[in-house]
Amino acid sequence: MKTIFEKGALGQHLTLLPECDVPEIHLANERTSPLHLPHVSENELTRHYKQLSDRVHGVNDGFYPLGSCTMKYNPKIDEAAAAQPGFTGVHPLQDADTVQGSLEVLYTVQKDLCAVTGMDAVSLQPAAGAHGEFTGLLLIKAYHTHRGDLARKKIIVPDSAHGTNPASARMAGFDVVNIPSGSDGCVDLDALQAAVGPDTAGLMLTNPNTVGIFDKNILKITEIVHAAGGLCYYDGANLNAVVGVVRPGDMGFDVCHLNLHKTFATPHGGGGPGSGPVGCKAALAPYLPGPVAEEKHGKFKFAVPPRSIGRVRSFAGNFGVIVRALAYLMTLGQEQLPQVAENAVLNANYMMARLAKTYHMAYNGPCMHEFVMTLEQLHKDTGVSAMDIAKGLLDNGIHPPTMYFPLIVHEALMIEPTETESKETMDAVCTVLETLYETARTNPQALHDAPLHTPVRRLDEVGAARNPILRYINK
Repeated sequence: MKTIFEKGALGQHLTLLPECDVPEIHLANERTSPLHLPHVSENELTRHYKQLSDRVHGVNDGFYPLGSCTMKYNPKIDEAAAAQPGFTGVHPLQDADTVQGSLEVLYTVQKDLCAVTGMDAVSLQPAAGAHGEFTGLLLIKAYHTHRGDLARKKIIVPDSAHGTNPASARMAGFDVVNIPSGSDGCVDLDALQAAVGPDTAGLMLTNPNTVGIFDKNILKITEIVHAAGGLCYYDGANLNAVVGVVRPGDMGFDVCHLNLHKTFATPHGGGGPGSGPVGCKAALAPYLPGPVAEEKHGKFKFAVPPRSIGRVRSFAGNFGVIVRALAYLMTLGQEQLPQVAENAVLNANYMMARLAKTYHMAYNGPCMHEFVMTLEQLHKDTGVSAMDIAKGLLDNGIHPPTMYFPLIVHEALMIEPTETESKETMDAVCTVLETLYETARTNPQALHDAPLHTPVRRLDEVGAARNPILRYINK
């Protein structure tokens, strides 16, 4: 497919803009050379973007089982709510009296997320999950600093954690202590006990964890950290598995982030927009980024917590994403929200049980919202890797699951069907995976050559990563 710069011809253009009806102002440093823009007609431009869209695979096209990413279908009613002119037409610098409806949205979402997480206060500012992690760690740092407990420099992170966890801890100025998982995929309690001490600032943990297991020792884990004087941070990336059923605050966590773009009805991926609100217990609330929305005598306003760490983003966060989350929460309500988690867990266990007859599961027993298969033995026996199976899925119109993660599982494929997929869809995908396994046994070269029927054949991922071409150069 040609780039937009390779199409058209000099002199072709779209409909001309209307004649300027205001005085022209020339800047002292304005450019002297013409902009490098493509010369295409409106017809060609429309076709170009249609061709691009045909090459994109999203949840509206087919199964998209990225583990730990929750690429699920989101109700279109939430999109409609966020697109209302009363929300899209406001300016973030308007006087509070003129945007009472928008402030009420922020205030209501703050309250609802407190109820969902078991926290006492929420900031909606962070723009994404990792941004939320960083913000939560700054709260932990501010808390220890304010108390004069300056020796607490270490954050404990399990080896199954999301890669952003240790990165966020380092960005916040902490040293990272990595602890191993046990054979059951959960935190090794002995290793945790040995790691904590007077220098422990906190623990970062996802529960259910990255291998799709709810840690049965979660209350003991948070108790160990608290006994050492540390705080517990909950990575909300996997909240889909427990939303409305179990609250991080009740597990013993002091601070958490949520991904509104995973759990609460904003499409995930494509570079944004995202939203990673941070909730915390009362002891950390004075340090939250400000401003936060408050209500007094029926009026809504912004207020800054007394010992706020300051802004972490402009204005109040990604407002459109927040409106979608409110519409989603109001549609489901307290009664139906647990069905999100129940169906996510049901779907994952259904697929796991069926595929376990063919593939080797990394961990035994029931999973939560996702499960991890290891193709290590298949790779040794046939030479077919997890990557080969993933490429075979592409030829069947299925987006591959997460590959080679978590790092503690070799030749890993991590599947999360989400709560929005039907049994018929999951059965069809399982059939494809079973067929690909048989192909690996009987004709491995076919999978080494895959994909054969996609717009682009197998790419050189290593070359692309090491020598990326980030812009088009017109020769």
